[in-house]
Formats: sequence, C-alpha cells, structure tokens
Amino acid sequence: MGYQELTPPLARQGTVRRRSGVAFVSGLTLLAVAWVCLRTLLGAHSAEVDVAKVQQCSIDNLHADLSFMKDAKPIIAEEFLERRDKLARALHADKIDAFVLEPGYTFQYYGNISQVDWEPWEPEERPFLMLILPQVSSGGEIVAKTAFLSPHFEEGRVRMLGIPSREEELDIVIWEEHWNPYSTLLESGLFSSESPKLMMDEEIRDYIVRGLDSVGFETVGLSPRAELVRQIKSPAEVELIRVVNTGTVVAVRAMRPCLVPGLTENEVTAILDNSLLSIGFSLFFNIVLFEEHGALPHGGFVTGFKKVTPSSMIVIDVGAHYLGYSSDICRSFFIDPPKTSSSRFMAVLRSLVGLGASHDGAEQENLEQSDMRAEKLKVWDIVLDAQTAAAAAFKPNNTAASVDIAARNVIEAAGYGYGFTHRLGHGIGIKAHESPYLNMWNKGVLLQAGMTFTNEPGIYLEGKFGVRHEDIYLVKEDGEAELLTGVRAKGPYEP
Repeated sequence: MGYQELTPPLARQGTVRRRSGVAFVSGLTLLAVAWVCLRTLLGAHSAEVDVAKVQQCSIDNLHADLSFMKDAKPIIAEEFLERRDKLARALHADKIDAFVLEPGYTFQYYGNISQVDWEPWEPEERPFLMLILPQVSSGGEIVAKTAFLSPHFEEGRVRMLGIPSREEELDIVIWEEHWNPYSTLLESGLFSSESPKLMMDEEIRDYIVRGLDSVGFETVGLSPRAELVRQIKSPAEVELIRVVNTGTVVAVRAMRPCLVPGLTENEVTAILDNSLLSIGFSLFFNIVLFEEHGALPHGGFVTGFKKVTPSSMIVIDVGAHYLGYSSDICRSFFIDPPKTSSSRFMAVLRSLVGLGASHDGAEQENLEQSDMRAEKLKVWDIVLDAQTAAAAAFKPNNTAASVDIAARNVIEAAGYGYGFTHRLGHGIGIKAHESPYLNMWNKGVLLQAGMTFTNEPGIYLEGKFGVRHEDIYLVKEDGEAELLTGVRAKGPYEP
C-alpha cells in the first residue's frame, strides 16, 4: 500500500513501527521514483510556452483552406455611381438640394476614398467636402451630380485620387486660404436657391455644419430615406461581407487547437492578429478575454495578463477589414484538455504520495470547479439557443426590436436575463457598427431584404465568466436569413 504522507522516516524515530529491510527499501524507492516523476511533469507543465510554435500552427491551419476568399472582388467604379443615383432619388423625394460629407466611412461608400486615403495622420481642419446633388437627366430621370469643395493647393491631389466619376473632369469648387470656404461654396453657382437646403452626413464635424449655417445654408440631419440607401447591401457588398466575416471565423477556429495552457490574453491577441494579417486582412479590433474578464463584454485596459487554462472560458470578439468591408464576430470556447495519459499518470502519482481524494479541501475545490464547468456549458447552450431564436426573427417587415426580444426571451426564460446587458446587434458593412440597431426599443425601424446584421447575444456573470456568440446574417426576401459567417459555433470545443 502507498504512504499517506511525505515525512521522511528519520523524522519519525520512536513512532514508526519496525519494517523489514526489503519493505523499507521498496517504499523508499517508490517514493523517490514518484518524486522525480512528479517534479519532471510539474516542470514540463510550468515550462515557458513556445509562442512562436503556436503562432506557426495557427497560420498553417488557416492557410490549409482559403476557399472562402475565391469570390472576393473589389467594388467596381460603376457601383459607386449607382449608389449616388439612389441617394439623389432619396434627396429629391426629401426636397434636399445636396448631401454633404467629408472623408470618412460615408465618403468611402460613395466615393471610394477613406479618411486614411485623404489624410493618413488626422482629419484635416481645412474643409474638403463632397456634395451629391439631385438633378434631372435628359431622359427625365433623377440622377446624381457630384461636386467637391477643396483648398486650392489641394486641387491637384483631389484629381489624382481616382474618385469614380461620369465626367472627364471632377467639378471642384476651390477656395484660397484667406477666403471663407462656405461663402465660396454658396456663391459657386451650384445652387439655384438663395438658401440651399443641405443634408449633413452623420459623421461630419460640427464646425463645418456651423460654418455652412453661418453663410445662409439650411442644414438638416440624415433622413431615414437617405439612410436606407446604405443599409440595403448590393450583391457585391454581401459577398465581401461574407468573405471577411467567414475568414475571421475560420482564423479563430484554426487557432483554437493550437492554444496551450499558459498563454496570456495578450499573446493570444497577437497570434490571431498575425494570422489575419497572413491572409491579407487589415487589423481593426481584437478583444481576447479569459474567465472573469469575459464578463466585461468589451474588456478594457485591466485585461491582457491573465493566463489560459483548460478550464478557462475564452471569449474572443474580433473584427478585421478586407477590400473596404468589416468583420465583427465573437466566439466562446475552451482549449483542448491535457493529454489523457498524462492526466491519469499524475492522478496515480498524487495518490501514491498521499495527495489524493482524502483531502477535504481538494474535494471541495474539485466540486466547485465541477459546478462552475457545468454552468459554463449550460450558459454556452442558452446563448446559442438565443442566437437561433433571433436568427429566425430576421424577416422583412419585422421590427428591429422584435429580433432583440426573440433572443432576450430565451435568456430570460432560462433565468439569466440579468446577465444579458447589451443590445442584440447592429447593421454591418463598410463600418462594423452601422444602423439599424437591434435593441428592444427600436420598434420604428422595419427590416428589409438586403440588410445585414450582427446577431450577438451574451450572458455575463461578473467575477465568473462570460459567453457570447456572434454571427452575421442577411435578411432575405423569402425564407430564412442567410448566414454570412460560414458556420455557426457547434460546441465549446468547436467554435
């Protein structure tokens, strides 16, 4: 039989019964072997993680099948012009003289120029504006006329940007540094009205709006009709949203089997970032959270240092960019458990040296860990069921609120309503967060075919763990919404 404690015989003189020499030597040998093996195994478990090896494993797995990228094509120039024509029709219906925007996501949508394309360091204080004006074509159709307001010294650069246009030369209103750019625009001849009515893009800066108002323009906010132009995606947009979101999910799934105990949140973040970069995606955001950190839906500067274990619930919320479009997905999962043979050998050794189940503290700890794991698995399934319910609600003419409520009802019925602390989701396209927004109070917005949304229910138990599943869906004219992330999570070891 094995010993119940590790105290050497010399320390127990006068208390130990006499044993035969053979038994003594055998027992001492068993202890020595057990001690050496135990130290060897513990040393192996505590060895520094080979991050480079994990990184290469992740990249190799990801590159094993890149078929999701085969249909990726940039948006063609003609589509940018069609978008402006659709906006022009909306402006005409709203009795608006022009839509005004500056470099940013909306400029990228209508003009194929992002903020970084124009000013890589920071937004320029000198107004560079794009104006989309509705006009009647020779055929009697409402089409878009596009004009620009630019500092004179930047005119050449504007012409070299390659902004899609039907005209041979861009129509640019120039202003000198000592002029008022807004009065220059008003007097440019673009407008027939003395007080033109301008619709402002939601991203435009306040000082530009105030400048336009100060010289006699009437400015108004974005209308639902104009907003709808960008909310409904074209087939080309849908394909790019599918590619970048499917690719981001594939990257997470490819990385998971490579992860090992001891990696920190920051190390896993870097591994996933490098994997995404390896397939040509550009980085956007990457939130990696373990255990109780996962109860903070967006993490924070207090996270990053925690090390993963086989029992850690991992939450990864990550987005990337590809050909101008955004991904935004989330997965919750475990890493693979230790090798079975190693675990059993460790258990045998612990029993031999008296560290087995006879210790009440260890029993209590194991019981608590077992209960925690059971709750993690339970919550994981509840969140998946909530996501399934929401997916079924993505139907034309359903309210944005109804989709959120469908998921929320499942979580509340399971007794975790208090842990679902955010809205269900949002639109997605060029921006990761676009309108419409799926929250339980948004009853005035009706879903339409062609809209794309995140579907991301979650349960967050402070001080314990969090679980969130996030996928992208396309609202279809008939039938079920289409999944744009390739495959949903199937289990905590198959996210």
